[in-house]
Amino acid sequence: MAMTATPGVLMTTTNPCISCSHKRFMTSTANISTQYKEASWTRLTSSSHVSSRQPLFQSCTSGHVKSQKIITRAMPGADESKPLPGLPIDLRGKRAFIAGVSDDNGYGWAIAKSLAAAGAEILVGTWVPTLNIFESSLRRGKFDESRKLPDGSLMEITKVYPLDAVYDNPEDVPEDVKANKRYSGSSNWTVQEVVEAVKHDFGNIDILVHSLANGPEVSKPLLETSRNGYLAAVSASSYSFVSLLKHFVPIMNPGGASISLTYIASERIIPGYGGGMSSAKAALESDTRVLAFEAGRKHKVRVNTISAGPLRSRAAKAIGFIDMMIDYSSANAPLQKELSAEEVGNAAAFLASPLASAITGAVVYVDNGLNAMGVGVDSPIFENLDIPEGN
Repeated sequence: MAMTATPGVLMTTTNPCISCSHKRFMTSTANISTQYKEASWTRLTSSSHVSSRQPLFQSCTSGHVKSQKIITRAMPGADESKPLPGLPIDLRGKRAFIAGVSDDNGYGWAIAKSLAAAGAEILVGTWVPTLNIFESSLRRGKFDESRKLPDGSLMEITKVYPLDAVYDNPEDVPEDVKANKRYSGSSNWTVQEVVEAVKHDFGNIDILVHSLANGPEVSKPLLETSRNGYLAAVSASSYSFVSLLKHFVPIMNPGGASISLTYIASERIIPGYGGGMSSAKAALESDTRVLAFEAGRKHKVRVNTISAGPLRSRAAKAIGFIDMMIDYSSANAPLQKELSAEEVGNAAAFLASPLASAITGAVVYVDNGLNAMGVGVDSPIFENLDIPEGN
């Protein structure tokens, strides 16, 4: 979903017929019949950015009229200084927990910003060894520039929880981890304890975001990966999502949404992305479909995953070839540009919103279209073909 509106495109109707029997629209489902109430849309918010400042509908009047055909018409010469009509992403009154935010340049941070810009309250779970640095950076204003939202305000993080999603409960934590200096001073950081703390502090949430991945042997080819390394990758990168949703879903409001992050290595060969990480991402995508069914039937919660393109985050740089992958994507993707974290954040905000109320169990690609390519067009074998290039 694009988060910008095309200037000059208006939705116009003759005798619009939309029921306004409720003061607030909580879902994106509408029942349309041949005879219903007329709505007077006096003002719609702009969809040119993610905004939580304006209501969707200003006023509604009722009356019985005949059903009319809706016409989409381009309006040339529209005044660009006026807000355009559109469908806003409105998450006011929603509470989100984003697991895996440890700095201000990864996808987790970008998703938190987009959700905040849409009006959601933000809670984050930060890996225990990075907690002190993250909280200190927040207090000192180091992240203030990257906290800026479209309206100029700063993203507020209501609370930061220490979290290590590799461990479900205190009994799972090995003694050497308990004694580790990087964990000293922190408590109640297993999945079960964090969910209990969130329930105690806030009661419930509406949105769960999983932005976690770790493979201790990611630089090793799969044939050289140890059993422990492989299982560690799956545990931290995919089962952690199952565990988080399992524990959070009882306190998620019906109509809630859960989102994780995956990568094209789940279905295509990416040399260098080893140590069982490709297997972990494949498991995550499979689990997304199963969890969508189970959480949807039992709790009315949607489950989706975003297959994001390469990003120059601190975590990705640890792999060692992220710059190469970004260059490859720019050369071969249908859209020849570098992917921004904000684009992934905006897609997540859409998936978390009522606008995506019928989308669940999906892998949503946000990668400039690289997933659609069957070959690398920068190969010398195609040098004699007339392949379009970006300007």
